[in-house]
Amino acid sequence: MVKVSVFYKNAAGSRFDADYFLSVHMPLAVRLLAAGIKSATAEIGVRGTADGDAPPFAAIANFTSESADAFMNAFMEVGARLQADIPNYTDIEPLIQVSSLTEFSLVSA
Repeated sequence: MVKVSVFYKNAAGSRFDADYFLSVHMPLAVRLLAAGIKSATAEIGVRGTADGDAPPFAAIANFTSESADAFMNAFMEVGARLQADIPNYTDIEPLIQVSSLTEFSLVSA
């Protein structure tokens, strides 16, 4: 299992429309990538480590998939459409990372 994360680094003067991202872009991404993903989540940064610090990322989108190839096969079909939507909600260049995903069971005390 892999997780594909799309990071939008927070920077002074950058524009990020969280409402559009959550209500339009992410539902579009989920619909278009459905054949290659198992789940999707979106995170909107609210603060940094210390109270009053800006969050390091304006947003992070996460997609889980059986494999990097499964995700990329789905993305190659629709990537141009998703990328064309980016200017509608941000001027931040997205950073993408594919990670191996390991889950751990919670242990009761």
